[in-house]
Amino acid sequence: MNKRKKVLGHFAENIFQGLFWLLPIAAIIFIVFWLYGKIDALTYRLFELVGVEIDGKSFLWILLTIVILVVTLYIVGVVVNTKIASLFEALFAKIPFYGTLKDIINIFNSSKKGETKVLVVAIKGFGNTGYNIGLMYSQKESVIKDHYTVTLSQSPIPNGGFMFEIHEKEIFVIQNATFDNNLQYLLSMGVKSLAEILKTSPVDIDELVPLGEWLRIKKEKDVKKQK
Repeated sequence: MNKRKKVLGHFAENIFQGLFWLLPIAAIIFIVFWLYGKIDALTYRLFELVGVEIDGKSFLWILLTIVILVVTLYIVGVVVNTKIASLFEALFAKIPFYGTLKDIINIFNSSKKGETKVLVVAIKGFGNTGYNIGLMYSQKESVIKDHYTVTLSQSPIPNGGFMFEIHEKEIFVIQNATFDNNLQYLLSMGVKSLAEILKTSPVDIDELVPLGEWLRIKKEKDVKKQK
């Protein structure tokens, strides 16, 4: 009986892991296709109202709909950084699971800025020597003073990993690396080095910027912007 429960538990655990790994991807695909359908229908109606007959399945029509979709997403991307977006988020935040789903989807967003910008960093390795490549999904200080959260993802499927609270002096920022670069690195299982993915030459650890220095420079830039 215990063996049966163990097997069922293992089966259910992996199902949920697969579900939550696919959920952000499926949600984004669904939203894109839903928006495409809505824009297609709305544009078709507008053309009908002005008396223009068009073939809704023609290549030019599909291309026009895609262009309108891209422009719409661009406008939304601009609005995201305004107070209007904050008001909408405040309303949606009251919906159950919205915050959790938003955080999961945001993991895949490599264009985030400010305290939510994803940093690729190097930290001391598991052994006595060497380093590990990890991610910082935010630059918010940990519950431990001067410590920050670094995530080390699994390879080749980065749907799990480990979280560490590391002192800022032990974290080195790889400034020209992005979330997408790190994902390529994980999927390659080390067949491709991060230097190869970044198309750059290997550097000494002293040439990387310590997190404390990176945060100081960022703070100075933010102060200049506010003036």
